[in-house]
This record gives sequence, C-alpha cells and structure tokens, in this order.
Amino acid sequence: MNRRECLHLLTGLAGAALVGEASAQGAEPKAIPTIMPPDSNPKMPSFKLPPKSCDTHTHIFGPASRYPFAEKRPYNTADAPLETFRSLHEKIGVERCVIVNATVHGTDNRVVTDAIAQSEGAYKGIANVNDEMNEKELASLDKGGICGCRFAFLKRLGGVGDMTKFQRIVHRVAELGWHIDVYFEPGTIAEFAPILTALPAPYVIDHMGTVQAGKGLDDPGFTALLDLQKRDEKCWVKITGLERASAAGKPFHDAVQFAKALIDNAPDRVIWGTDWPHPNVKIMPNDGDLVDLIPLYAPDEKVRQKLLVDNPARLFKFSS
Repeated sequence: MNRRECLHLLTGLAGAALVGEASAQGAEPKAIPTIMPPDSNPKMPSFKLPPKSCDTHTHIFGPASRYPFAEKRPYNTADAPLETFRSLHEKIGVERCVIVNATVHGTDNRVVTDAIAQSEGAYKGIANVNDEMNEKELASLDKGGICGCRFAFLKRLGGVGDMTKFQRIVHRVAELGWHIDVYFEPGTIAEFAPILTALPAPYVIDHMGTVQAGKGLDDPGFTALLDLQKRDEKCWVKITGLERASAAGKPFHDAVQFAKALIDNAPDRVIWGTDWPHPNVKIMPNDGDLVDLIPLYAPDEKVRQKLLVDNPARLFKFSS
C-alpha cells in the first residue's frame, strides 16, 4: 500500500466499529464469502501452559440462532459456539481468555458479554462500538466485563466511516479505563504511528502488526513496528497470527523469529493468543501446534510467564 492509499484509508475506519454507516452509492451488492471452519480435532500440545495462562485473542461465533450475524457482515461462518470454545481451551491448557467480538456480529456484543457472565471471572472482552452508543450502553458493557474496543483498518472487513468519530469514541472509552485494539493492513504501521502515539489510552496491535515473514526481519514495515513498540509505553503487541505471517506454511517456523524479536524488544508489553477459530486464514492451523510454537519464540521461562500470565493479568485487570 502506498502513502496515498494509506492516507485515504485514514479518512475512515474499516470494520464493525462503524459498519452501520457503510454505504456504496450505486454499487451492486457483493456476495458474502464463506470462511473455513476451525480444525475440529485440536492436538494435545507437548508444551504445557503455566497456570492462569491467558488466550488474549479469541472469538465466539453464534450460534446464529441465538446471536444473529450482522446484515452487513464481511463474511459468513459456521457457528463456533461457547461449548466448542471451552472444549478447546480445556484441551490446550488455557484458564483465562479475552474474547474479541468479531465483525460478523457487528455492534451486538451479547455473544461476548454472555460468555463472560458464565465464566466466573475467567473471561474478559473486547467490544465493537460506535459513536452513536450512549453513556449508559458503554457503562453496561464496562460492567459486563468489556475492557477495550476494536477497530479494524482493513479493506476486506467492510465499512468506511469518519475519522472524527473514531477520535470521539476513543476518548470516551478512555474515560472508562479501556484500551484500544487495532488491526492494520500489512506495512502501514509507520503511517498510523502518529495517530497511535496520540491516543489517550493504551493500544494493542493485533497479529504482530500483520508482519509478512517472506519480507524478512529488515522489512521497513516490521522495523517500524519494533520502533513504535520500543518508544511508546502505551503500545502493546499481540503474539498471534503466526499462520497469517508465514510464507512457508506449516509448521509456521519462518514466523517464529518475528515473534521472538517483538518479545525481546518489549517483554513487558506483549501478550499471546490463538485467534481461534482463525477467521480469514489461508492455511488453517491446529491450535495444539500453535501452543507448541511458544517455547521456540519464548525459550526463557520467566519471559513466558510474562507473555502468558503476568502481562495479560495487568492489561486486562484479572483478579489474582
């Protein structure tokens, strides 16, 4: 993406946060693509996660009969309900998690808050919001275990909105003590850095900044991420999406060096997640295999404790 395209993108928000305002004057409606379901047989990982490990980026889809998908959703998906979600975490050893509301549910966050209510304090959530929500609605989400909101600056995830409204909503949620979760197109971190450093709250960059392993560690997009992570104390990075970053495919070892570089760069501001059920991936991973990558990019036990337990407990305010 060149500078002109990126600056054009900065005039709006792509994603569920403002999807209700999306419109295409005179455009023909496009068919909604259907994404792959997750691997139905997750492996038991060889690596044992420490107690209170937290999966900080995971989703629940449906069931659509109870939690209908948004009319203007960017993709169709099979149900990936709470029961399957729990079964996966039990198998791989996750005790805590943060449920990120996906764009298929729009700004209906019940699929997240209902799961949190049943978790006995083990779950927190990231909501989809918009500037039309009133203070009572935001306060209700906060009470329901929401601790952040997400904005996806991706063309493929739909809607375009007003950047002024983005600024308003982030200032409103900052007053609740929330952080901002952001998802970018590959190679755009440098263009967004001025906006991010000016945010009134901590922010978390999804999927290692959508790094592309085939471009190498010296890729300007990745070095821009390392620079931002190092110099801005508000910047956190999710060690997720190695399957998205990989150019070589399974077992995704070519992406390990990028995860390790980010962890070594700011070990107190990195968090880990599975991204189950892995929406919009080209190669579907097995979650047991993803867990077994952890000791490759975090070989030190003390660093793993930060990545998996201590850092998420601090950012998401889990009780001890």
